[in-house]
Amino acid sequence: MIFSYHRRIMLLALLAGAPGVVASALLLVAGNHGWLTSGAVAALVLGLWIGLVVALRDVIVRPLRTVSNVVAALREDDFSVRARESATDDDLGQLMLEVNALADTLRSQRLGAQEAAALLRAVMAEMEVGIFAFDGQQRLVLVNRYGEKLLAQSAARLLNRHADELGLHEALRPASSVTDLSFPGGSGRFEVRRTKFWQGGTAHELLVLSDISQPLREQEREAWKRLIRVIGHELNNSLAPIKSIAGSLESLLDRTPAPDDWRDDMQHGLAVIGSRADALSRFTVSYARLARLPRPARTHVDFAAVIHRVVALEPRLRVDVVEGPQIVINADADQLEQLLINLIRNAVDAALETGGGVRTGWDREDHALNAWIEDEGPGLQNTANLFVPFFTTKTGGSGIGLALCREIADGHGGSLTVENRTDRRGARAVLRLPL
Repeated sequence: MIFSYHRRIMLLALLAGAPGVVASALLLVAGNHGWLTSGAVAALVLGLWIGLVVALRDVIVRPLRTVSNVVAALREDDFSVRARESATDDDLGQLMLEVNALADTLRSQRLGAQEAAALLRAVMAEMEVGIFAFDGQQRLVLVNRYGEKLLAQSAARLLNRHADELGLHEALRPASSVTDLSFPGGSGRFEVRRTKFWQGGTAHELLVLSDISQPLREQEREAWKRLIRVIGHELNNSLAPIKSIAGSLESLLDRTPAPDDWRDDMQHGLAVIGSRADALSRFTVSYARLARLPRPARTHVDFAAVIHRVVALEPRLRVDVVEGPQIVINADADQLEQLLINLIRNAVDAALETGGGVRTGWDREDHALNAWIEDEGPGLQNTANLFVPFFTTKTGGSGIGLALCREIADGHGGSLTVENRTDRRGARAVLRLPL
């Protein structure tokens, strides 16, 4: 038979006092005080004994019941219950103080969690992004306000429904991170992001849909505006002198009699018209080259071999090569060579203006290749427009070189930066490609 905790305390207290009570009873009997007197004393001793045992039980059990009540209240998220504090130098008092401190900590944490959850709900409600959470069976367990707008239904009608019923199966299995989707509440081009999280020991999936149609349209509109401005500027630069010279030649032919040097004027005017026509042709060819850049045809490329091959193609100035580690990258060799040729040609052009030098090298950093080209030229005058197509500060330049280089770097998942050097006069170009 198993006794409860408080009964075990009483039993142990009775057993602890039993020898003394029995001994007292035997002494009373042996002292021949009479049965009446001996019985009264025995009853008094027995009563005191049982009373002290009950008091001992209450002293031990009552604080434990208090702690139990406080812990039970905490489990029920009731943080208003506290244990009565005792002396701080008492072991039981220390226990009460720790229980109260635990209650205060849990109350503070719960309040912070509730405030954070309220902030998160407010942020999710105001985000112009569709957020959907699905359980392991692809049933919707959470949706924000924009998600309700996309599906044209309230959360109460959407929750616990399967992704197929909601028309989100395509978003959960997109062919790419950006895809065209159509919903009852709207359609467009969406960026799809998915991630897994765990809740209650089971895997869940978070789906985030960002409508990028409007930003894309705005970027496309801005791109067209810039392109029209550039093309209009280039056409005006070529057509204005052509029109002026053509008018002058027409008036020259109408003059009677013709001046003696009319042939020289005609040849000079036609030469200017031909020169401007050639410049316009170069412009259109350069634009077509930038617009038709194909995707990289990747192969294993020895970067050191590419650098040495490109440097050997520059006859105007010796380019010093700072040898780096042996690196083989997965890249389009032709596009990579074209990129490096353009960068080294620009560096040599700048160095020839000041009589400085050019050097190049590479190293490995954080699973990436860093290739750099430094010149001792006059430096960059306008760094804001370096990669703007058709912008150039060089006489006879097309403004395509750096824009094409950046396109090639972006196509390989890398980056290209060009900036003025800090150690001396000149510029530094850095090509970073993932390994």
